[in-house]
Amino acid sequence: MSVKDMMLAVCVVIIWGVNFVVIKIGLDDMPPFLLAALRFTMVAFPAIFFIRLPCVPLKWLFAYGMTISFGQFSFLFLAIKLGMPAGIASLVIQTQAFFTIIFCVLLLSERFRWAHIAGILVACSGVFLLARAGMNIQGSNSISLGALLLTLGAAVSWALGNVANKIISRDSQVTGISLVVWSALVAIVPFFACSLLFEGVDVIRESLLAVSNRTMWALVYLALFATIFGYAAWGYLLGRYEAWRIAPLSLLVPVVGIISANLLLGEALSGEQVVGAFMIVFGLLLNTFSGFFSFVRWGRG
Repeated sequence: MSVKDMMLAVCVVIIWGVNFVVIKIGLDDMPPFLLAALRFTMVAFPAIFFIRLPCVPLKWLFAYGMTISFGQFSFLFLAIKLGMPAGIASLVIQTQAFFTIIFCVLLLSERFRWAHIAGILVACSGVFLLARAGMNIQGSNSISLGALLLTLGAAVSWALGNVANKIISRDSQVTGISLVVWSALVAIVPFFACSLLFEGVDVIRESLLAVSNRTMWALVYLALFATIFGYAAWGYLLGRYEAWRIAPLSLLVPVVGIISANLLLGEALSGEQVVGAFMIVFGLLLNTFSGFFSFVRWGRG
């Protein structure tokens, strides 16, 4: 990998890691559904006037938009609004990798490897430790059961979006950025509808009239940097290099998320949370590098 592309990959990882801190900052002054609605409005417009509609069946574009855009971020924004620490959220949501494997086995008849099962068990143990520790402490890294379940719901939605993406990619050649932009258009209506239903007209009006510069910068970061630039750059790297060179770099995202949350928000992990975080990362490593152990089969010593 060239130095320029390595720097680009590092830049994307940092942007995606800090993204969770920015979400928490944006939610300080704006309710979650409205913040998400404005984010995806900025992703879709004016980009849809310059990026062609992907040549995919509308039902799969709708499925992708409702899972990876609406489902994932409605759950994630609600979780962080309810107190889920940004750093821990950046780690827990990576369990999408395991949910993706499970859904692909159930829906697409793919097969488990032993490392997948081991990774799932290790990571689940790590999530349990994080939850137990977070519920027993007070302060910036306390975790409520509701916030944890919402974050896992975001991971499930991401995983379902990955399944939809696999089906789309299997039947057609689609650029990642076109899928991201047009799926954002799908998510705008349900986000605004949920904002009207659950947050109310008065809250929406007050939030828009009193919007701060900090919230506006958070929206710009979430829409332009974390979404459009991030996915475009990641798609470029995946198209230029083998997947095994690029995909493992995403494991650095929660590392950046935890460090940035500590530096910018004062979130510090307890000893038990550190152990839980390590177990989740180790489970992700088992899953990501399971291909190296593909020669191992069930029933062989």
